[in-house]
Amino acid sequence: MDGLVIKSTGSWHTVRDNSGNYINCKIKGQFRIKGLKTTNPIAIGDRVNFVLQEKEDIGVIDKIYERTNYIIRKATKLSKVSHIIASNLDQAIVIVTLTKPRTSTGFIDRFLLTAEAYHIPAIIIFNKIDLYDELLWKKHNEIKVLYEEIGYQCYEVSVLEKINIDQIKNLLKDKTSLFAGHSGVGKSALINELESTLNIKTGEISDFHKKGKHTTTFAEMHDLSNGGLLIDTPGIKEFGLINFEVSEVAERFPEMRKYMLNCKFNNCTHVHEPGCAVLKAFENGKISYSRYKNYLNIINDDYFSEKQFN
Repeated sequence: MDGLVIKSTGSWHTVRDNSGNYINCKIKGQFRIKGLKTTNPIAIGDRVNFVLQEKEDIGVIDKIYERTNYIIRKATKLSKVSHIIASNLDQAIVIVTLTKPRTSTGFIDRFLLTAEAYHIPAIIIFNKIDLYDELLWKKHNEIKVLYEEIGYQCYEVSVLEKINIDQIKNLLKDKTSLFAGHSGVGKSALINELESTLNIKTGEISDFHKKGKHTTTFAEMHDLSNGGLLIDTPGIKEFGLINFEVSEVAERFPEMRKYMLNCKFNNCTHVHEPGCAVLKAFENGKISYSRYKNYLNIINDDYFSEKQFN
């Protein structure tokens, strides 16, 4: 039987078959996806084949169908093993906040870079705009304009004040979408506002650390009444990149990509080489300081360590 993986709690996976039935499944043997060393061979969004066990209410997954794409990150700090967050996506959405907690542009850029690498349209949603003072609004507008000029869609919402919620409903309509971000940015609260019947548990912000507390402990796909499928994920503290060559990083920055073919050297790192078109564009203000700084941090920080940058 064929089905869609909608929930995973480690060794067990909830699969929805083509008739709408939900079956708890295990994996047959040791699954290994060719070319990938991951903590989870089965990911939310995977289409699989499973066999129902006689006299048991469980299934055994014996095949994973080819993925159209996936979002992946380093499983743990300094690890060489990856973790697939979700697969077969129409869009990947990073929920960010400028306060309580603050999301750095370094985190945003690592997420966008990964989405670019796997050809998944990426979108930024700024939540908690109701908390902005004049200074935060100024900072917000600078960041929003920066990413919009690069070509990324940006939305600004407040779950508390119910601002622009309908915009996000329209954004998700009839699409398979991923929500990702730090703990405390309001992913689960936003999903509850988008689809009130779900009633997902939400948490609070630590007064001491000003960071979110984990409430979603595993990824799960939810049906939306407008035809969309939405994957909620546990809060990500740091987005560690994996399975990249250094030479590929600049290609995943759209504003660098359009200049790099004009570099004098084919193996240009865009750091110090003479005749570097990317450096020239940066010096002329066509590439932002924060984006270029994050690019340097990525390629210089023990390459793809999980350090987070401001």
